[in-house]
Amino acid sequence: MNIATTPKKEIQTQILRENFPVLHLSCASCALSAESIIKSVEGVENASVNFATTELTVEYQPALANPQIFQEALQAVGYDLLIEETHNQQDALEALHRQKFEQLSQKTTLAILLSLPVVIVGMFFMEMPYANPIMWFFSTPVVLWLGKDFFINAWKQAKHRNANMDTLVALSTGIAYLFSVFNMLFPEFWHQRGLHAHVYFEAAAVVITFILLGKLLEEKAKGNTSAAIKKLMGLQPQTVTILQPNGSEKEMNIASITLNDTVIVKPGEKIAVDGIIIQGSSYIDESMLSGEPIPVAKKTEDKVFAGTLNQKGSFQFRATQIGKNTLLAQIIKTVQEAQGSKAPIQKTVDKIARIFVPTILLIALCTGIIWSIFGGENGNIQGLMAALTVLVIACPCALGLATPTAIMVGIGKAAENGILIKDAENLEIAQKVNAIVIDKTGTITEGKPQLTDLQWLNETPAHKEILYNLERKSEHPLAEAVVQHLQHCNLLPLSDFQSITGKGIQATYENETYFVGNQKLMNQHNIQTDIKLLQKAEEWQKQAKTVVWFANSSETLAIIAIADTLKKSSPEAIKQLKKMGIVIYMLTGDNPTTAQAIASQVGIDHYQAEVLPQEKANFIRQLQANNNIVAMVGDGINDSTALATADVSFAMGKGSDIAMDVAKITILSSELTKISQAIRLSKYTSITLHQNLFWAFIYNLIAIPIAAGFLINPMIAGAAMALSSLSVVSNSLRLKLKKI
Repeated sequence: MNIATTPKKEIQTQILRENFPVLHLSCASCALSAESIIKSVEGVENASVNFATTELTVEYQPALANPQIFQEALQAVGYDLLIEETHNQQDALEALHRQKFEQLSQKTTLAILLSLPVVIVGMFFMEMPYANPIMWFFSTPVVLWLGKDFFINAWKQAKHRNANMDTLVALSTGIAYLFSVFNMLFPEFWHQRGLHAHVYFEAAAVVITFILLGKLLEEKAKGNTSAAIKKLMGLQPQTVTILQPNGSEKEMNIASITLNDTVIVKPGEKIAVDGIIIQGSSYIDESMLSGEPIPVAKKTEDKVFAGTLNQKGSFQFRATQIGKNTLLAQIIKTVQEAQGSKAPIQKTVDKIARIFVPTILLIALCTGIIWSIFGGENGNIQGLMAALTVLVIACPCALGLATPTAIMVGIGKAAENGILIKDAENLEIAQKVNAIVIDKTGTITEGKPQLTDLQWLNETPAHKEILYNLERKSEHPLAEAVVQHLQHCNLLPLSDFQSITGKGIQATYENETYFVGNQKLMNQHNIQTDIKLLQKAEEWQKQAKTVVWFANSSETLAIIAIADTLKKSSPEAIKQLKKMGIVIYMLTGDNPTTAQAIASQVGIDHYQAEVLPQEKANFIRQLQANNNIVAMVGDGINDSTALATADVSFAMGKGSDIAMDVAKITILSSELTKISQAIRLSKYTSITLHQNLFWAFIYNLIAIPIAAGFLINPMIAGAAMALSSLSVVSNSLRLKLKKI
């Protein structure tokens, strides 16, 4: 909660700014409606409702308004507000989304099962006995039970002089259903006037079914919105061990920790808050911050951060940042804000629907009046028939199918190619990307240190076994790469093993001391180095490889090169993206030498090294400020802020769960070549989607005037409506044939 004071006529007026989850939003126009309702409440300075996150942000004067008033105002029009401030509010929201999804799933399944007999009879067996009662029997529960929410919401909207997609669905299906019931029960009304009594049960049932299916898909996507935030919060432990003034240890809830408390961290524990080490040392996995796979050596006076993972050492640190001020909390806040800035593609369709509904009503009314005046002897009957035909032919089936079918086929096509796309917005926007920000580790590279070179002075089996046993005892992360390379060596009884912080290790075998470490360790013990090994070491360092030295007490025996190797497909992937006219930027937390070497190897012209997570997000914002559509590609927790900030976000499937939850597109194979495939698929899907919307609207533009101006057979109106839906579905299915 943010509290600010605003001067007004020399009086300080307190303004509260709060966020509340909004429930029961069915479309983007509902968000606009809810927003306008809150803005109309006395004392509200500003309000906005984000449909993507279903969250209300409101600034108000507490002397005039409060959350209960907001809740009552929204409840009056069919929405609701979650105003309880509990620590497990996120769990409550997830439970509500899960319940809504399960209910929609059941409704959609039942609607499909009940609509099938209606469609089959309506299309193929209309001449069979009792065809109309059979269709009426199966369509009634679909329209009046499974589709009742459309009618309830439409009525609530009507009371406030609003219209949305619910209004359109309720009006068209309700008219079609009631007209069909009348024609089934009183067919002689039309027969006496020389007309046939047609029924439209299949139209009413199928529209309800398809709209339910679309809402089910939408709810599934929206249900995952909070998963990333929950996992980020899960990085912070719930309890912490504090050193008491009397020297005893006490475990307490993290909420009870205060600034300057002394926190004890044991091997394998997560760090609870930000602080500075005052005693001890260890290696800490900070990949959630830097994205680098190699844990960082920490000693007295070094900073530690909440959410990072301690490895084998123990230490004590003084808490310097707690609660909302920790670096992890700032990352969480940034992700929340970035996610909340998104809006789904369906908003455009819903906005048009708000104009479309009253327009159709007006056209139908005018049609009936004109025919009644100028239609001659049967003008009233013909006017009624024409008006109802307008309403039936304007059924929003094609409009409801236009977006979901294109998205379903596009997302299915992507999944077949190992690309998981979570929402329609990113699928549509990806085609507009003209700048891509790529993380290095785990994205362009494999993300795991590997032994790339091993140069011996004089290779012997004994020396290999000694090196293997030394590294097997080491706690240093790079040691694992050497152990993996020499894994078939025999075990040896080493003695006097020592770990020298920041330099390496040493041990004794058969009265000889051996060393493994950096060049500082060699210099410290005055160990001679062969000139050829020195030259090779310099060559490897220029290639951004880490050089490890192996020696006995008198001379260097071998040098080892360890590096995070390039993925084989990375150079080709960068080449493809460049051909598409996309400018590529590599941002990494690694050192400048490594960054330059990797960028050169893959052909990236723009790169920055030693970049922190927040700096990545800021860099993306700068690109966006220059009218760029920016994609972010990453795999680590440290990338989550940038992924949430970017217009389009790609996560590598072998990366962290949090990165995959924040990103809207996941590359299962972790190969960069899939990025260009996803962008091409986005172009094809967007074209298909806009074609669908075009045909859905052009159908109405052509069909409605014809229905109003000519006494066409209502059966033809039903067929035309079905044809419009068929054209949309067929156009979407063409997407399956595209090669990406």
